[in-house]
Amino acid sequence: MSPVLIIILVFALFIFFSSFFTVKQQTAVVIERFGKFIGIRQSGLQLKLPVIDKVAGRVNLKIQQLDVIIETQTKDNVFVKMKVSVQFKVIPEHVYEAFYKLEYPHDQITAYVFDVVRAEVPKLILDDVFIRKDDIAIAVKRELNEAMTTYGYDIINTLVTDIDPDIQVKNAMNRINAAEREKTAAMFESEAQRIRIVAKAKAEAESKKLQGQGIADQRREIARGLVESVEVLNNVGINSQEASALIVITQHYDTLQAIGADTNSNLILLPNSPQAASDMLNGMVTSFTASNIIGEQMKKQPKREKSKNHTSTDYNPSDTSNPAEPA
Repeated sequence: MSPVLIIILVFALFIFFSSFFTVKQQTAVVIERFGKFIGIRQSGLQLKLPVIDKVAGRVNLKIQQLDVIIETQTKDNVFVKMKVSVQFKVIPEHVYEAFYKLEYPHDQITAYVFDVVRAEVPKLILDDVFIRKDDIAIAVKRELNEAMTTYGYDIINTLVTDIDPDIQVKNAMNRINAAEREKTAAMFESEAQRIRIVAKAKAEAESKKLQGQGIADQRREIARGLVESVEVLNNVGINSQEASALIVITQHYDTLQAIGADTNSNLILLPNSPQAASDMLNGMVTSFTASNIIGEQMKKQPKREKSKNHTSTDYNPSDTSNPAEPA
């Protein structure tokens, strides 16, 4: 085979294979003929005129993300760095506009994000920036949609993914947060302490109430026992005065026995001689007897009529005469 034939065959094969090209999924290819746009090819095996037509460019139809970091100032003069993530894609029906009208789409989107964020954030204080970050993202998306739809781009979503204030401001915010939590903890601890004090006071009040009821019941039973003891002694010929004195002496000995049973007691009873109980009994019997005699004499005295002109100095206790009788 001659060299010329080989050259012609190779050129023919080159022309043949250059007429075909493939387009990947989610990609659009722009075809130009002598520098003029003639069409857009979608995914698959495509055909073009060799040498005359050429692939001017490929446009990605997938959803893309652009992260924009902006430094701006809040209303309370705090500088913050914000990271805004913009998710966008090329509209398949507007590949021509996306390829020919906008040369650097990322720079265009970044410029709009800067413009919107630096217009919205200075209206807010730092705390509101954290609270209303979704409102900032919505404002960015609205502005980008209005601007980028003309160029064949659809803004899927915008997210404020990071808000980073100055390190000193963050430390101050952490201290404020810690102080607020300590204040809340102190309030809860104080309330718990108050509840414990109230509960303890209620328990002590209830305990004293029950203790008082017990003492009252005890004294009531003691009095009932004393009455029964006096009645028993009266039945054997011992009068009430002697019975009362005897009961008191018995309680005195019970007290001495109780004191003696406690080895750690340091109580001293004075007087405490062997004849102390006998003297106490005789003294009490004598006192009760004298009291009864005085009571009987006072019952026998006639009642005196009170005069309106009498005063406390006119009364003579030793005067037993009847004031109603003439002198």
